[in-house]
Amino acid sequence: MAKKIPLDPAAIARRQLQILLAVDCSGSMQGDRIASLNYAMRTALPELRSVAADNPEVDVRMSVLRFASTAEWQIEAPEPVENIQWTDLTAEGETHLGDALRLLADRLTPAAMPGRQLPPILVLASDGYPTDDFESGFDAFFAAELTSSAIRLAIAIGSDADNEILGRFIRHPELKPLKANNATDLVKYIKWATTAPVKAASSPTNSPDPLKAFAQEIDENQPVTSDIIW
Repeated sequence: MAKKIPLDPAAIARRQLQILLAVDCSGSMQGDRIASLNYAMRTALPELRSVAADNPEVDVRMSVLRFASTAEWQIEAPEPVENIQWTDLTAEGETHLGDALRLLADRLTPAAMPGRQLPPILVLASDGYPTDDFESGFDAFFAAELTSSAIRLAIAIGSDADNEILGRFIRHPELKPLKANNATDLVKYIKWATTAPVKAASSPTNSPDPLKAFAQEIDENQPVTSDIIW
């Protein structure tokens, strides 16, 4: 008789949660903005690893997409967060958001996200206005099968960020872009956007629209006043 191998219930139940971070690396991000974003990611990753460790039933993975005059994956294959070592991004060129949205659309399919998946988390961070054909990019993005179920968050970097475009990415009546007008805000919101949804994923809710909780938390975390230095 073949020896029975004991099954680990936790391993069977484990689901994957993918975080897709799309970062504007155009020329307007040069200097303090891109330096602050790199610092924010280096400081957010240890906190994200801690949150993932506190929720062992969830396999948390991250991919990073950078866009400037082209869009390309900085980290393409979904990498377990405990393995990620942040490589600083540089900024130059234009703002090809449409190209970035099309690459995201390619990932938001059952074939690209196989197995037991929680709704993916999409975070878009940008400080400017698209310079390519972003309308067709949006069409492809929202036509992707998994876009509607994804948690979509956006960070507006600087007072001149295109909040209307970022709002179209979120496409939720109550969720608004997080407004990062200085380095402190950016670090805070990068941390929140990458960790809060992971915490929520391990806390089942009966709410018909769980994103309302994120909307409320965003309102509570937005500073009432902020010295705009960007």
